[in-house]
Amino acid sequence: MNKIVSKEALSANVMKFVVEAPLIAKSGKPGHFIILKTGKFGERIPLTIADSNIQDGTITLIIQQVGKSTRKICALDAGGYIDDMVGPLGKATHIERFGTVVCACGGVGTAPMYPIARAMKQAGNKVIVVLAARNRALILMEQEMRNFADEVIIMTDDGSYGQKGLVTQGIEQVINREKVNLCVTIGPAVMMKFVSLLTKRYEIPTVASLNTIMVDGTGMCGACRVTVGGKTRFVCVDGPEFDAHLVDFDEMMMRLGAYRDYE
Repeated sequence: MNKIVSKEALSANVMKFVVEAPLIAKSGKPGHFIILKTGKFGERIPLTIADSNIQDGTITLIIQQVGKSTRKICALDAGGYIDDMVGPLGKATHIERFGTVVCACGGVGTAPMYPIARAMKQAGNKVIVVLAARNRALILMEQEMRNFADEVIIMTDDGSYGQKGLVTQGIEQVINREKVNLCVTIGPAVMMKFVSLLTKRYEIPTVASLNTIMVDGTGMCGACRVTVGGKTRFVCVDGPEFDAHLVDFDEMMMRLGAYRDYE
């Protein structure tokens, strides 16, 4: 069992938990994820590690309430416990000095992007973060990003904060003024699809962190399979990050809707 050290509401439906997990904190790297569940028959939920503190032996998780299981987890309070947690899982993000890196994230995709963007900056890159959401209330972790990023661009669908427009418009602003060596994108599948289409047009290498349905997290169940470059890959063990220009996003989105009626 993992004790919840603190809980904070980031928006009406998004909670930030700091959880005791010393072994995961010690081993986890940007891009890694964990799988947790509450209750003996609880659903197994994959969540990317948003931050970690080796000294305190804690990790940070950002959880959006979208169904029964996530509502159950978000109802837990500081001092309570998460019954089961396993990780770190997946492959860590490849970090090196690329040059100018655009980190494009939408909604709760900001949480897994945070450690990646910070590591990119620590590696000597110029980091430009594009945060996108439907409205101001859904912009997450802006100040945390501003603490190290060279620039943060805010895009909202309704224009309630930053600039009115989509994440792709924010990215294109950067492309039109300077050379971009790498783009990293995390967010809804449809968002990552259009980011990929944009950067492919400009021949900018792009990495997407995929958020497929996942069950066991070891590559055995096949629930997370995606087609990348015409070949079947498993997000939990081969990813979660892939060359965005090779991902079949249409197939991925179709599979993501498999249980929508039950949700």
